This record gives sequence, C-alpha cells and structure tokens, in this order.
Amino acid sequence: MTSLYWSGIAAIAVAAAPTIVRAQDGNYCTERPGINTPPCILAPGRVSVESAIVDWTRDDSGATRSDTVLIGDTAVRLGLTDRVEAQVGWTPFGRSRTRNPGSISTANRVGDVTLGLKTLLSDPDNGGSFAVAILPYVTLPVGRTPIGSGDWGAGVLLPMSYSLTDKFGLAMTPEIDVEVDSDGDGRHLAYSTAVGLSYALTGSLTATGEFQAVRDNDPAGHTTQTIAALSFAYMATPDTQFDIFGGAGLNRDTPDAQLYAGISHRF
Repeated sequence: MTSLYWSGIAAIAVAAAPTIVRAQDGNYCTERPGINTPPCILAPGRVSVESAIVDWTRDDSGATRSDTVLIGDTAVRLGLTDRVEAQVGWTPFGRSRTRNPGSISTANRVGDVTLGLKTLLSDPDNGGSFAVAILPYVTLPVGRTPIGSGDWGAGVLLPMSYSLTDKFGLAMTPEIDVEVDSDGDGRHLAYSTAVGLSYALTGSLTATGEFQAVRDNDPAGHTTQTIAALSFAYMATPDTQFDIFGGAGLNRDTPDAQLYAGISHRF
C-alpha cells in the first residue's frame, strides 16, 4: 500500500467538513474519492459499502506501457463505537497488461485483503473544527502479483482534517508502511504524506484538489513519487454517494494517470 489508495475503497468525499467528524446517523462520511483518508467514524451499528466501479491506471516507462484495471475494488466499514470503526477491503478482480517492443503480457488476478481499525483521537462531541484519527492496517496475501503483493504488509495512517469555513476544508494524511519488496522476498519501509483542499460547490456536490508525495525505499531502487489529483463527490441521497477521480503523476517514478468512478452506500 505504497500510496494512500485503499485496496478497497479509500477516499475523501467531504474530508474536512466539521459536520462529518461526529459519528451521527444524519451525516454520511465516506472514504472516497481521493487520496486523503478522513478522520470521521461511522455511527455504531452502521455499515458503509464503498466501491470503485472501474479503476484504471497507466504507467509509461520508455518503450514499456502498463495498464492496470480494477473492477469492484471495495471496502466495507462498520461502526463499533462513537470513536472506533472496523474496515475490510478487497479487490475481486484486476487485469494487468504490459506492452514491450515485440511482446505483450497480461495477467488476471484477485487482490489482497486489507483489515483496518480506525480510532478517532479527538473528541467526537466537541463540535470543533479540527479532527484527528489513527488507522493501523494489515494486508493479507490473498491475491498474487501484479494485482496483489504476494506477501503480507502493514502500515499506519494519521488522518487529519480542519474546517476553514462552511465551504472550505483542509485535510492531511501522513502514513508509514511496511511494503513487500518488488522481488517478493523481504520488506522495506515507505513513507507518504497527502494534503488536500475541499470546496462545497453545492449542498450535495464537493470538489477536492490534492497532492501526495511517496518515498519508497525498495532495495531494488529507492523512488519518490509525486501525485496531483482532482475529484468530485455527489450525494444523491443522505445514504448514497457517487464519485469520480482523476490523478496525474508529476515525475518519472509515478504512474502517468489514474481514473476511477465509484459509489458508496450506507446501511
């Protein structure tokens, strides 16, 4: 999990709005779309299913082009208390296609399972503008490369949000991960930080601009990825959200583009 995209749904619809920090039935806070993870917690007993209908990533490196398509990349969140929720993420199908001069290789795989437990560290009842949570996770090697990692991994996120006005909000998500080495033998550390600015265009439509930097200390070669992204989230009903996301790599170590669209529903 080098980047902050969950192997399932992970994202930020209205990541920094103060009204979604509390675990209330009337305010649905999803973790998509986007790079940041919001600190808000589902109300006890509520379930959120958040899924990417389709997720496409393109990476060009010299004469090599790689395309990865994920279908149904989904996370399920369950509110346990006013401060704690459990999360399970899984990619049921992924297709990787790599084109080199004179050859094309493809692979159809399932992804790994991600288990997480998010705890709100700030007071859910204080009504303040700032919120912070902690989210440790572990990935189980259910899938195989190139969609899965081929071995277990782990990490921890520190989601934060701050409301500037009724319409503007800031979000930040520092993260540290224990990644599987690219050769599948051993693990290494990766670090990242994402920042974002959200704006409520209407009462139901939110736009979010984000930036992320990722440092990956893989023994095969250390890299630093930089990503810029823009996403839109539309609340069709109090319990249903539709979203779209577009991301662009800003240097040669980063995949060139990522596009996805998805839906979230609360039960």
